Amino acid sequence: MAGPVSQRTYSDAEISAILRSVRSIAVVGASLKDVRPSYFVVRYLTDKGYDVFPINPGHGGETVLGRKVYATLADVPEPIDMVDIFRGPEHVPGIVEEALALVPRPKVIWMQLGIRHDDAAARAEAAGLTVVMNRCPKIEYGRLSGEISWSGVNSRVLSSKKPVLRPGFQHRGLPGT
Repeated sequence: MAGPVSQRTYSDAEISAILRSVRSIAVVGASLKDVRPSYFVVRYLTDKGYDVFPINPGHGGETVLGRKVYATLADVPEPIDMVDIFRGPEHVPGIVEEALALVPRPKVIWMQLGIRHDDAAARAEAAGLTVVMNRCPKIEYGRLSGEISWSGVNSRVLSSKKPVLRPGFQHRGLPGT
């Protein structure tokens, strides 16, 4: 990722490489309400084949979309590749510290649209993690795979090739997979 944390930009190749490299994702701030954006992200990423772990302290032990909800990152019984943060910026430092305490550590800290915390990002990067801020993995996956262009959004993906359909609803997959 080029540039200082406060001026970070992400190339399509970097985002695509991250989404191709992770298999398990903890969604911190996952909602059980089907009208919330975090619910859509859990559903979408699960449909794309990721192993998604919803994290919500108020709903630990319950289920959402057939997935057990965990109260904390430390409660997840398997290694986590990416932590997707759906909490306000004031919660990011604590979540990053919790992620850094995991063994093994996740590879990626991802902060959702509108969420950034430069100090916590610098802390995670200093520990060797990749950090993405102010982006949504659902939107990025859809844009890079060309799926989102079906909704009339410019995905910057143009191809004359017929899409290779994979399991799931209208699943095209990321380039290179």
